Amino acid sequence: MRRLPFRRSVSLVTLAVIGVAAAGTTAACGDEDPGAGGSGPVTLRLGYFPNITHAPAVVGVEKGIFTEKLGTGVKLDTKTFNAGPAAIEAIFSGALDATYIGPNPTVNAFSKSKGQAVRVVSGAASGGVALVVKPEITSVEQLRGRKVATPQLGNTQDVALRHWLREKGLKTTKEGGGDVKVVPQENSQTVETFTSGAIDGAWVPEPFVSRLVNAGGKVLVDERDLWPDRRFVITNLIVSTRFLREHPEVVKKLVEGQVAANEFVNTRPDESQQAISDHIAKISGKPLDVKLIKQAWPTLEFTNDPIASSLKAGLDHAVTVELTQPVSLDGLYDLRYLNEVLKGLGKGEVAQP
Repeated sequence: MRRLPFRRSVSLVTLAVIGVAAAGTTAACGDEDPGAGGSGPVTLRLGYFPNITHAPAVVGVEKGIFTEKLGTGVKLDTKTFNAGPAAIEAIFSGALDATYIGPNPTVNAFSKSKGQAVRVVSGAASGGVALVVKPEITSVEQLRGRKVATPQLGNTQDVALRHWLREKGLKTTKEGGGDVKVVPQENSQTVETFTSGAIDGAWVPEPFVSRLVNAGGKVLVDERDLWPDRRFVITNLIVSTRFLREHPEVVKKLVEGQVAANEFVNTRPDESQQAISDHIAKISGKPLDVKLIKQAWPTLEFTNDPIASSLKAGLDHAVTVELTQPVSLDGLYDLRYLNEVLKGLGKGEVAQP
């Protein structure tokens, strides 16, 4: 993250489980039941969030891309989450083998397990985060004395806001004091509190950026502008080290699915946007408006590069604003299968951090 905070709505302060949004869909890649001792298909339990920043996962499941790439020797069991801590707890408990997730919970999992529990095997998405404010606010100085929402104390957007304000000479406190009052609240609340005047702005991910703009707000800071080449990780793909050790070929096939899903998303955006709306409808009972997805789409880049430098920078920013302690990230990335897949497709490889 250029010189900014972390991304994704999961706290650096706690790994408490926030809850599963929905227990997912099961897609069987073969008719046999998983067998003990390798007598049947291997089961891969894959987590993801049903939202735009997880588009490669959503589209990959909805369009059957993962099922195809995994083949008949693997049974795909998908589970959806609404917050990173729940997905990480599932990894720790052995209930999940891999998940799409943001940088904060990735670091939390690696740190809490002393570098043992997870590895990043691919990127998925970059961008899609902004500070939206009341239209009369035209400068950072005009935020003095105002209330600005973030999804959670210590989460990626919260760190990003606090670090940016600090660089601009404005102080914040964990308790919501200081020059700018930072108000932690669920993203689903932000449109209501924004329109009622309870908050003056919010640093949030899509589609909430677009929803706030549609509610009369304006973008004061596009977080892409704070990072080198306007790129920072919002979603990457991690696997448990246990599963990686026991089933390396399955992990490679999963990565093949991720690369294929990103190719689909990037080359067939209209079909992908409709697939996201349809898939969310299956999970929640209500489709996400395709017009809203199209509005948010240009702010996101779907990339296999995990943009490791931005994850490390985000950790540094969290340390700077005193929301976490320094952590070594040595060994977090294992991109060998990603690079094998990319090389096989004649695409450029990603440098191992």
